[in-house]
Amino acid sequence: QVQLVESGGGLVQTGGSLRLSCAASGNIFRLNAMSWYRQAPGKERELVATVTRGGSTDYAESVKGRLTITRDNAKNMVYLQMSSLKPEDTAVYYCNLDDIGTVPRRRYWGQGTQVTVSS
Repeated sequence: QVQLVESGGGLVQTGGSLRLSCAASGNIFRLNAMSWYRQAPGKERELVATVTRGGSTDYAESVKGRLTITRDNAKNMVYLQMSSLKPEDTAVYYCNLDDIGTVPRRRYWGQGTQVTVSS
């Protein structure tokens, strides 16, 4: 069983920065890629960034160059450093783990953390 707990959201002005953190319990963290998703009001949840277990990263086009995902396998933590924030980044941000050891892959989600960017 995996539990994911996000923190670090808040209210920030356009151009500001935030750092989101996700703490993972369980022993499968280091075996799996980790992702951040976000969901804005009235919109579908979208993938923002992924970091593989080896540290390779991938980003949505809308956030490239502004958001950076990292992980610390020793601490079971994944982070999302957000800079040059825009109002359209306003959303609830969710930490995600899709367990490659299950078929179909079991999906784990945190409770989400609100990020609000004021104009």
